[in-house]
Amino acid sequence: MTEVYRRMLSDEEEDTPAKCRQRRRRRIEMRRHAAVSASGALRSLGQTEDAAESSDCGREGKRLHVLEAGDLSVTNSTHSSSGEEEFMAGKSRAGLNNGPVYGTMSISGRSREMEDAISVRTELCRPDINHRRPVHFFAVYDGHGGPHVAALCREKMHVFVEEELMRVGCTRESERGRDGSSQEAAAEEEREKRWRSAMKRSFERMDAVATNTCACGSVGHHCGCHSMEVALGGSTAVVALLTPEHIVVANCGDSRAVLYRGGKAIPLSFDHKPDRPDELARIEAAGGRVIFVNGARVEGILAMSRAIGDKYLKPVVSSEPEITFTKRQPEDECLILASDGLWDVLSSDLACEVAHECLKEGNNSVFNAGRSNQKDDGTEALYPSRSVLAAALLTRLALGRKSLDNISVISLRVPGPLSPSIKPRARLTMIFVRVRLTYEP
Repeated sequence: MTEVYRRMLSDEEEDTPAKCRQRRRRRIEMRRHAAVSASGALRSLGQTEDAAESSDCGREGKRLHVLEAGDLSVTNSTHSSSGEEEFMAGKSRAGLNNGPVYGTMSISGRSREMEDAISVRTELCRPDINHRRPVHFFAVYDGHGGPHVAALCREKMHVFVEEELMRVGCTRESERGRDGSSQEAAAEEEREKRWRSAMKRSFERMDAVATNTCACGSVGHHCGCHSMEVALGGSTAVVALLTPEHIVVANCGDSRAVLYRGGKAIPLSFDHKPDRPDELARIEAAGGRVIFVNGARVEGILAMSRAIGDKYLKPVVSSEPEITFTKRQPEDECLILASDGLWDVLSSDLACEVAHECLKEGNNSVFNAGRSNQKDDGTEALYPSRSVLAAALLTRLALGRKSLDNISVISLRVPGPLSPSIKPRARLTMIFVRVRLTYEP
């Protein structure tokens, strides 16, 4: 297994001028497009909205989006004239509170337009339903018909989730202890129901905003654009909420969340494809059709049966998410959220195995291979953490397998349930990291 990763990170193919030009073009694209969710990391560190928006710009600001929170979190960056990216990494609020450690990667790949978006909000809120303990928010959005709906989701979805969770009350302790285990089970069931209701309302609000917002950013039909500009765009959404005891995943579309537990890949979401039997029945019951044109498509147009936006295909294309409520176990190792640019060419099992090898503490060969000095334009390849390496390696593997879509990946450590008795450690670390990512076509 280790040898496979070493081969992936080595230069084995014969260099030709065409291949060199192709690699250079893709490196430039990766730097330009890979920062689409950097504003989420900045806002999670308490940055202002203006600072977050400026960091999103591909022309000025971050050229490469490789982030880790917990031990490392990008807080600032500058682009040097030599072509290197210098990142100042410091301890985030999540790290100061034993928060989750994660790495992200988002690139345009072989697609000409970047329509994916990533959003991460550590310590999004401390709602009553979670006994005032922190809820961490992770999401991947895969846009279609333009990037504007995915961008809207990145800006608004976490706001709606926070508002809905803060409105939900907590199941009373007296109810849980009154009649023993049966009453406690009933209280837990009611609590799960409230989580699900909050997530459904969040997706409903997000869909209402998306179907009423034009690609130019104007709300409603008063901007002068063609009416179809409002109706054409859409996006998938896979959202994971991490609590000390549970992982709550809400999915709408064909992005996916997979948990690696005890050596097995456990799906926490299920792709909404038009030819899925239950989805096919729902589409036909709503008066729609599934036509096979380069795969199963709703009305021969959309390759997924659920999405946020897509006003012209309502109500056949639903925005209602499927929600899984998973209790954390000591065997849990990592959680992967990714767009279909990864899942189209990688199985859940293989993706989890790759992430597992990268994150495994006892295995330094893969990590050192990723950190090895690879001379290219006078710089070195350096991955600041195992989580970042996992996200980068999965992205590179998808590119090597000829993925034609945008690729966005979140690699998240989830080492068993967190004990509420653990007290936060007041640690502060400030380091400088130079990051450069290269890959073979």
